[in-house]
Formats: sequence, structure tokens, C-alpha cells
Amino acid sequence: MQTPLNASASTAGALLSGSIFEVPQFQREYSWEEDEVEEFWNDLSNGLDSDSYFLGLVILTEEVGRKHVVDGQQRLITLSLLANAIYFEAHARGRTALADRIRADFLKSIDYDSDETNPRVVLSDESDNRTFQAILETGEVSDEEGDEGSVSRRLAQSYNFLKTKLQEDLTSDPFRRLGKWTEFLTHRVYFAVFIHPDPSSAYQVYEVINTRGKELTTADLLKNYVLSQTPPPQRKARYREWQRISGQFLQDSSSTFVQYIRHSVTVQSGHILPKDLFGFLANRVKHQGKKPPNPDELVRLLKRYLPLYLQMIDPTSAGPADLEALKVFSALNALSVIAVRPILLAVANTKDPLEGMEYILRLVVRRIVVGNLGTGNVERRFGEAARKVYEAKTWTVLVDDLKDLNPSKEEFVNQVERRSFNKAVLGFLRRSVLAATITPDNFGVLHFVRPRSNAEWEGMSEEDGAFWGATIGNTFVADLERRPKGAADWEGFKQHMLPHAVPTEWRSRLKRIQDWDAAAVEALGKELAKAAGKIWYP
Repeated sequence: MQTPLNASASTAGALLSGSIFEVPQFQREYSWEEDEVEEFWNDLSNGLDSDSYFLGLVILTEEVGRKHVVDGQQRLITLSLLANAIYFEAHARGRTALADRIRADFLKSIDYDSDETNPRVVLSDESDNRTFQAILETGEVSDEEGDEGSVSRRLAQSYNFLKTKLQEDLTSDPFRRLGKWTEFLTHRVYFAVFIHPDPSSAYQVYEVINTRGKELTTADLLKNYVLSQTPPPQRKARYREWQRISGQFLQDSSSTFVQYIRHSVTVQSGHILPKDLFGFLANRVKHQGKKPPNPDELVRLLKRYLPLYLQMIDPTSAGPADLEALKVFSALNALSVIAVRPILLAVANTKDPLEGMEYILRLVVRRIVVGNLGTGNVERRFGEAARKVYEAKTWTVLVDDLKDLNPSKEEFVNQVERRSFNKAVLGFLRRSVLAATITPDNFGVLHFVRPRSNAEWEGMSEEDGAFWGATIGNTFVADLERRPKGAADWEGFKQHMLPHAVPTEWRSRLKRIQDWDAAAVEALGKELAKAAGKIWYP
């Protein structure tokens, strides 16, 4: 009976000189930054005089004559970068035999039939592997290699950090220190090596092992699962597809990518909690009446919805949405509303999609004003509504399905008049009134007429200021970024700020007000609320 894992202790030199190592696609990319690389360097340099130094666990599988690294790639890659720095220092200082030993053990293998050399360690991503192999070939790389935050950039920075540290270490006695480092890495640095006999289940080992240390993200787990369920002949192409999709979210972080996956799945499967996404897609968490897409279906979904979703994140980007739909996306972004994106994806594939998107925007704003949009129950309702739109192929099912979330016009107007809101909501509502549209541009800067921090404002007590300070009646939109010093009272406001009102601001109405007190705020708020009611309840 074959045991699950065969264990052995191996020196770094023996391990690396014995095979070619490939990082499989399901692995997370090289992620070490300066803190981790510095800790790695410090640990090794402090152990240089030890009889042995344990560098940790490495889990491998064997496929087509190569060792696939299931766990330990960060250390193996960083060790290769350090060995490469030693190789080039030894070569430059005339220690040719030592340089050749480092190269043969750690960096290059020889094909005895053809006399060709091959790299000892190969990365799965072609672009990152080109950077890695270029470092090993030339010993030179710019810290500006690749995009900010990319694997290529991290590889370059790690190598240059190690090269600099090594050069500092060699200052006292380069000849002797090079020999000491080579002997240490080759004979006294040890790994615990486990060879897993079943390559097809390696991704499960990876998942379990990585519950320790730097926790796997949901994005890591999902990539791992999707690639593990892809037949080996198609795995490289699938990996490229996954990288192309996930790469669109590099500037927004992996959490935005996972959010996109969840929203895409929601369209056809209904609401899935963030914590359940991986379990649902991997068939480990059952949701009654919901069937997850298989990996092929999931990738097709992600490719299908990607262009439109990227426009939801950034309405200035190119894609299938028209100008009016982009205005809806901008409005929702101004309000920081993300939960309705699955509905928007579903509505985009119905008849009269703009009408459906504007219906959702109206519902969202009405709900923000009257109730609470940010509850888990409301997000669940939105997720299930997205699935109903997808199945019915018409957005009009939303009217009945979300009817109880839609307040009356009277409730809306009353709340706009008297309720306190944050500046983002107030600015959006105020601009919608001034522009007479539900999708206003983000023009001007919102100011409070009576600053909330100004307890000395004549005609308005501190208590009235606390109640009315963050209501719509106390707001004003101007082309000034900052409030002038002279605008600390009503007269100063009229003199220094009113002339800077945006063109559609209610300047003449404000000029007629004698004193800015609670009654004035309430009266203006009533008029603004009435105007808002006409816009949001046509």
C-alpha cells in the first residue's frame, strides 16, 4: 500500500541539482516583498556558521520528468535568486570553479545528449518566467521591471535587494566569504521534502498546507480549484484565460476580482454570501435549489460579463454600455453602491435595458433616503432579483419583486427635508435637483452654509445646528474648493461664497433670506425636497 507522502531530508544543493522544478499554474504567484526577503536574508546570514540550517517544508509532485512545487515556491525562487547573485559575484571575482559549481547545482541543468542547459526552476506564467530567466542569464534587472505590483516587479526587487546585501557582506573578505556562502547553501541548508504520489490531487494538498502562514485568498483558492479541474492538455490555455481576466483587477486588488466572480455567479445562481463563494463553486457548501456553474461555465461567465463590469467600476473605460447607462454607473459609484451590480448585469441582456437600470437607480436612491440600503437582507433580495431577471429575460419582474423596498413619494420627500445624510449622499441629491436629472455630473463642491463646527453662528443655536447641520437645506454647491475665512457668518457667506455658486444653484432664492437660522434651513429644505420628489418620482 502506497503511503500518502514519502518524506526525506535533503540539502538545498542535493535537492536542486537533482531535477528541474516547475511552479504549477494553481499556485499563487511569487508574492514576497522586501520584508519577507529581508527576513529570509537575515535568517540565512545569521545561520552561516551553523552546522545545519533548516529552511522548511517543500511538497512536490512529479509529472513528465519534472518536479512540480506544491508548497515552497517562495523559498525556492528566493534561494535561486540568492544563488544567482553568488554566481555572478564569484564569476566577476575570478572564482570560476566556484561559480560553475553554483550554476550547476542551483541554476542550470545539463542535457547530456545535446549538451544544452535548462533552468533548474521554471515559473508557470510566461511573462514572469521570462523576467526570472533573464535575471539568471544576465545578473542584471531594473527595479522598474514590469508593472507596479506585478510578479516581475517583485522578482526584480527581490533580486536587487539580495545582490546588494551580498555585496555588503563580501566587503571584508570577498574570496573567503564567497566560498563560505557556497558551501553553506550547498551542504548545510536543509529542506524537509515530501513527494506526493498523486499529481491529480496536488491542488488539495496545496489548499490544506496553505491554511498555515500567509492565508490563501479566495482568489487563490478559486484559481487553484478551476485549474485543478481542467484536463492537463487544456491547463495552460485555461491559466492564460484566468490571468487575462484577473489581470483586469490588479489596480483594485484581488478582493475586487473575487467580488466580480461572486456578482457574475449571482446572476444565474442567486445570492451567495462572500464567505460561501469558494465552497459553493467547489461543491463543498450546498445551497438549496442552487447549482453552481462548473469550471468551464464559470470561465465563460467571467469572460461574458467582464467588459460591462469593468465599465461599472470605471465608467470612463471602453465597453458595450452606451452613454446613458454609463451615467447610471457613475451615479451608483457616487453613492458607493455595489450590491446592485448583479441586477445590472442581468438587466443589460433584457429589452429596454436602460429603462431597467434607471429603475434600479431610482429604487436605490429612494431606499437610501427612506430606509437602509446596506443590510444583508437587502443585498440578498437584490441577488435573488438578479436571478429572476436572468430567468424571465425581462427587467419588469423587479417592479413586483422589490415592491416592498420602494417607499412612497410622500415618505421620500419628508425624509429628504429633515433627515441628516453624509456628504456623498447630500452632494448627489443636491446636484440631482440643480441639474434636474437622476444622473447628474459631479460638478462643484458641496458646502454647508452654516458649518457644523461653528457653534458661534448668529441666529442658530448649537442644538439647532446639530439637528439641521447635515440636512439638504443647509447645503450649497460652489466652484470653491475651500471655504474663505470671511464666510464665518451669514453676511460673510453671502459676500464671499454666494458669488461662487455654480450656474444652476438657487442663488436668487438664497439672496432673499435675511437670517440663516433653523427656520430658513427648514424652509429651503422643504423646497429642495419637493423638487427632488419631482425628479425621483416622475
